[in-house]
Amino acid sequence: MTDPAKPSPSSQRRHALPPGTVATDVPTRLDRLPWSRWHWRIVIGLGTVWILDGLEVTIVGNMAGRLAQDGSGISITTAQVTTVAAAVYVAGACTGALFFGWLTDRLGRKKLFMVTLAVYLAATAVTALSWTAWFFFLCRFFTGFGIGGEYAAINSAIDELIPARLRGRIDLIINGSFWIGAGLGAFASIALLNTSLFATDVGWRLAFAIGVVLGLVILLVRRHVPESPRWLFTHGRAAEAERVVEEAERAVERETGHRLPPPEGPPLLIREREPIGFATIVRTVIVRYPRRTVLGLALFVGQAFLYNSVTFGYATILTTYFAVPEGETGYYFAVIAVGNFLGPLLLGHLFDSVGRKPMIAGTYLGSGLLLFGTAALFQRGALSATTMTACWTAVLFLASAGASAAYLTVSEIFPLETRAMCIAFFYAVGTAVGGISGPLLFNGLVSSGEVSDTTLAFCVGAALMAVAGLVEAAIGVKAERRGLESLAAPLSAVRPSARD
Repeated sequence: MTDPAKPSPSSQRRHALPPGTVATDVPTRLDRLPWSRWHWRIVIGLGTVWILDGLEVTIVGNMAGRLAQDGSGISITTAQVTTVAAAVYVAGACTGALFFGWLTDRLGRKKLFMVTLAVYLAATAVTALSWTAWFFFLCRFFTGFGIGGEYAAINSAIDELIPARLRGRIDLIINGSFWIGAGLGAFASIALLNTSLFATDVGWRLAFAIGVVLGLVILLVRRHVPESPRWLFTHGRAAEAERVVEEAERAVERETGHRLPPPEGPPLLIREREPIGFATIVRTVIVRYPRRTVLGLALFVGQAFLYNSVTFGYATILTTYFAVPEGETGYYFAVIAVGNFLGPLLLGHLFDSVGRKPMIAGTYLGSGLLLFGTAALFQRGALSATTMTACWTAVLFLASAGASAAYLTVSEIFPLETRAMCIAFFYAVGTAVGGISGPLLFNGLVSSGEVSDTTLAFCVGAALMAVAGLVEAAIGVKAERRGLESLAAPLSAVRPSARD
């Protein structure tokens, strides 16, 4: 670690550099840190919000029937909850991702990951007061608006703070923690739908209140998460970046009892520049990195269609084709949630060791082929509620790891100054194509009650996942264990990276 009383290597070199240029070794110093309590603070403060997202989305999906019942206190139909409300939520998430993603790259990661969580919590709390469909839709839009901003701010901050050798597994596990919330939401819906415990117009309102309480706890923890040093040094705040890294180094040395080795490699030369405009971001993504742009879109469209369809529509499949009572769909969804979380948890380390390309391609293709098989069995009438759930659990065990890797991919293969906006762009476009059309098409086909229609919905999702896997196999980026700056140099770097 750098002695606080002695100028850092970056500071010692500044006097010999051209005006407006700084040398920094912050990236290599962050990447050499061993895992510590400092990293756990980041994971807990930032990553646990996905648990809240999974909790809420699952509860809404499982409570669609209850919301439509007489005496629920809200005038809305099941179809409106599973199609219109689902699409409105996703539309809000796309809008929020773009709006907050742009602000995150301009104003910093920390400011925005505090604001986005506050928006999310406020909208969730107000949802509990809904009395009619239009107000419920409005609340769902702003809940999605906040969570979309979370995707951009959180993923960029996490990837910039986690060491390169661990970035893949940590990112996958954090994004996969959505399914911890989904499992909790499934079990919570069982209790909240029990009219012997909660009145028809009370249980679903309490469901939203639970999320607010948990979110407030996360908000308090998040206050202690630092700003990204990488963002700081590209915005003329090199001294602040040094302080954040020195604090982390001191914490690690106290915990381990050993001095850290010196950072390897030459310093990164950064020239100060004005905030980057939207046109520059577009040119960077489309002109400099066209192949990476195609890759990101393929990965996001495939996973967005599949996951938004299943999340909002699986309860309808169970009740429509297997006569599962509405109050018991949570048990089946909890099983699926476990499989979804185990995928990133058990496979995550392979994305850092075996590599990004084979693992992402394998999980997308594998899940697509399994889903084709599930569709064939369903068409033949060979599945029950239990075996259908087992098939989907196997599909999503692989798909969950691949879907989490989509966020990882777009957050690490584009320049630092555009990172949050790139995450937002691919999330918004991919989700607009797959996430809005998915619930509308999927639930429209499933709700028809025709086996052939549901089989077609399965096959569409399977085909999109398989195509995305083939795209990854062809043009994926070998990003495992590589520093972010070696994958795509900052736009403010004196020696920028080559074109795609």
